[in-house]
Amino acid sequence: MKTGSEQKRVSSKIITPVHARAFVAGLLLTVMLPTVASGAQQLAKIPRIGFLNALFPTTNPARIEAFRQGLRDAGYVEGKNIVLEYRYAERKVGRLSTLAAELVRLKVDVIVTSASQETRAAKAATSTIPIVMINEPDPVGTGLVASLARPGGNITGLSTLSPQLSGKRLELLKEIIPKLSRVAVLGNLSNPGNADTLKELELAAQALKVNIQYLDVPNANEIENSFREADNDRADAVLILSNSILTSRRKQVIGLAIKSRLPVSYPRPEFVESGGLMTYGVSLIENSRRAAAYVDKILKGAKPADLPIEQPTKFELIVNLKAAKQIDLTIPPNVLARADRVIR
Repeated sequence: MKTGSEQKRVSSKIITPVHARAFVAGLLLTVMLPTVASGAQQLAKIPRIGFLNALFPTTNPARIEAFRQGLRDAGYVEGKNIVLEYRYAERKVGRLSTLAAELVRLKVDVIVTSASQETRAAKAATSTIPIVMINEPDPVGTGLVASLARPGGNITGLSTLSPQLSGKRLELLKEIIPKLSRVAVLGNLSNPGNADTLKELELAAQALKVNIQYLDVPNANEIENSFREADNDRADAVLILSNSILTSRRKQVIGLAIKSRLPVSYPRPEFVESGGLMTYGVSLIENSRRAAAYVDKILKGAKPADLPIEQPTKFELIVNLKAAKQIDLTIPPNVLARADRVIR
């Protein structure tokens, strides 16, 4: 027979249905809360990248794909562990500031800019969100960064600073046209990023004994006028500076070149792939791919101010023999032998 104290001990251990439900609920919360917290933490960690471009999505699809491939190489899968917010101004440069401000409001982790105008718009919109530039001719000279080695501020990325390219492009025109004496240079001459390029071009022209005719193209309305003026002044060839307006209107530019029967040296592969004669310059597809590496470093904690700006290391010579045939121009074998790609 149990004593009173033993009965009390037994009764104190009895678990009622209410107690059982409370116990199970508490146990479930204990198990689930870390899982819920972990899931919420993973969602919060998905980075959001802004991509700012002055043109149309269809203008330079190879560069955009190269950037996305660079992200994939770094382990990012769009829509899974990274989100890309694309903003295109569709040639309305005035919209860039609005689009940049929109990306800032979205609180993106990084803004990637495809060219100079986009970088300036992003810089004006934020001094805290990291900016990775893909194509900036002279980031120091234009005041975007303090130096190539130590950019300072919130901007880093890749430069296309290689002023000697303009001289090399003029030399190639001279090789193709031995009697070359006058070259029309088309582009936005007031663009600060072109200052060193124009200086180098002038030095090369003096060495090659070639006269330079500068034709300013600040907007699309001046494209046809510039070709007409080059033709009227008996230019032997045309050299086009890097210019988003001319790139977006490249079919018009190429058509005018063929109509004028003028050999043209273009700044980008897209021109030659669209029917232009030749290009020699920095590989912007490679720059686009490399920009993803900067994004990866920043997402892993690196500060833009401490990431040195890369200068170009890969250059491409592309020649279009179909375009040469259209203007009855023969490309010398030694030039073709040096070409990275020949379109036949």
